[in-house]
Amino acid sequence: MDVTPEIHVSRDVQECVRKAAAFILAVTEQAIQSTGRCLIALSGGSTPRSLYRTLCEPEWSERFNWSRIFFFFGDERCTSPEHPESNFRMAQTELFHPLNIRPENIFRMKGEYEAPAVAAQEYEGTIRRVTQCPVPDLPRLDLILLGLGEDGHTASLFPGTAALQEQSKIVTVGHAPAGIRSRLTLTLGVLNRAAVILFLVTGPAKTQMVHRVIEPESETDHSLPAARISPASGRLVWMLDQAAAQQLTHRRSHREGT
Repeated sequence: MDVTPEIHVSRDVQECVRKAAAFILAVTEQAIQSTGRCLIALSGGSTPRSLYRTLCEPEWSERFNWSRIFFFFGDERCTSPEHPESNFRMAQTELFHPLNIRPENIFRMKGEYEAPAVAAQEYEGTIRRVTQCPVPDLPRLDLILLGLGEDGHTASLFPGTAALQEQSKIVTVGHAPAGIRSRLTLTLGVLNRAAVILFLVTGPAKTQMVHRVIEPESETDHSLPAARISPASGRLVWMLDQAAAQQLTHRRSHREGT
């Protein structure tokens, strides 16, 4: 991790997601002011679910210009969009439907395709079309939300898999060690081109991995997928609760309660 991350530690999950909501609001406003729209890639997981529910509360939902925000996905399981483990289904249930987001503002990965490589190629074409980004350039999304697995994976980039080596594509096929193994995922190249990357990580199960990724002490730590997120010219922001941050030392400035 070459860039210095901005680290924000909250008392609990609810404070963490409320801080994330405020941060996302600011990022969307800045992007819309600059370009007329904001391009966001979403993540799955339990903490994003809490974030999406918070964003749907009137206190927050009424402050966003949802018609100017366009939603992509950082990864998806290769299953139907109705499957309980589909990232799209979770976002549709917890965010898109409650907010009445227009279908034309949502770009989902087609995890149900029989050939995941075809779905990856199609999604890459969609991103290039929306961003008007020709080959071989990589597009710059305004905000990418990421989580952290207990094995150090992020999006569907798992340790030791071929997806980590992809250099030219925007989207590739990832392989998980358990569960629904075939995945679609954005690549390190496009992740590291983002204007803002926001890791949202909570809970004691993530404590050790948060320490290893943010404060790596070995080559093994440096090679973890999440540790390879290092935006070339963007911001890298971590929002953690105290449980997830408890093993961090004071080698970096951690912002408590901000």
